Amino acid sequence: MNIGFIDYIQEITSNLPLLLITVLTLAVVIVNGWTDAPNAIATCVSTRSIRTSSAVVMASVFNFLGVLIMTVINSTVAQTIYSMVDFGTDTYDALVALCASMFAIVVWATAAWWFGIPTSESHALIAGISGAAIALQGGFSGINWTEWVKVIYGLLLASIAGFFLGLAFSKLIAFICRGLDRHRVNIFFKNAQIASGAGMAFMHGAQDGQKFIGVFMLGIFLAQGKTAGTEFVIPLWLMIVCSITMALGTSIGGYRIIKSVGMDMVRLEKYQGFSADLSAITCLLVSSIFGIPTSTTHTKVTAIMGVGASRRLSSVNWNLAREIILTWILTFPGCGIIGFLMALLFMQIF
Repeated sequence: MNIGFIDYIQEITSNLPLLLITVLTLAVVIVNGWTDAPNAIATCVSTRSIRTSSAVVMASVFNFLGVLIMTVINSTVAQTIYSMVDFGTDTYDALVALCASMFAIVVWATAAWWFGIPTSESHALIAGISGAAIALQGGFSGINWTEWVKVIYGLLLASIAGFFLGLAFSKLIAFICRGLDRHRVNIFFKNAQIASGAGMAFMHGAQDGQKFIGVFMLGIFLAQGKTAGTEFVIPLWLMIVCSITMALGTSIGGYRIIKSVGMDMVRLEKYQGFSADLSAITCLLVSSIFGIPTSTTHTKVTAIMGVGASRRLSSVNWNLAREIILTWILTFPGCGIIGFLMALLFMQIF
């Protein structure tokens, strides 16, 4: 199934739930770029390898490219999100429930940003649509547990592999660079940090952009009176719209998140910032190839923790780390409950 841009515009003018899901999904993509993408550049900004304003522009460009290029090459993450829930055969109510889940994500992510805590819109998305599906189906029959297993894999990959790769890369680079001129090493890793920050922004777009493309495709199917299928063709115009929207959100900044992750949690040297980026990029690339929805926030933050721990455990602000991890744990039940309640409310209103 494919749909043209003009056909889509005509569809939303006569379908209120589809119009709402379009507006809310674009809002979530903007919020994601605004609150989640700053994790990608937190290290290169905190080590003063690049000015914040320049880093935001760089992240906007590479987020755009990440969404566009990776979706063309491999869209398995979008397929996973698309297949995660079954909203049933009443496609109108299903669209309303999908709207509710997007609203829940905006509320959760904005609240977390207000407190400067880097939460995962990826897991908020999964929890929100799952909560809405449970409300619509009156139970857990709307959850595709096979796809949920991939989410658990992604969580473990982000948390465990990110931490230990960060620790290992940091120690390896410190070992290789021992005895070298410190000034030259710093110059090299200053430039390397800019490149790795661009790579992180690219992978953020590759992972998170696809997730919201999956939501769009689900909305398009439901608007046409079809229940979710297993295969679809992502139109080029949708890739471009999501790419531009995420780049716009990234350009807003998200400086509170940069400060929390890159400065308050661990004080990083340039080679450590590069190590954290390299670790996170590796995890995200592997996840994207295998269609595993992985949180860029979890991956980057745990990689930074690992880098800090490579020097000594006390280098990490564990109080802040504990707050961040607690927010991650609360995201699934918290956003799921909001999605559930909003779905019940929206179905009464619409």
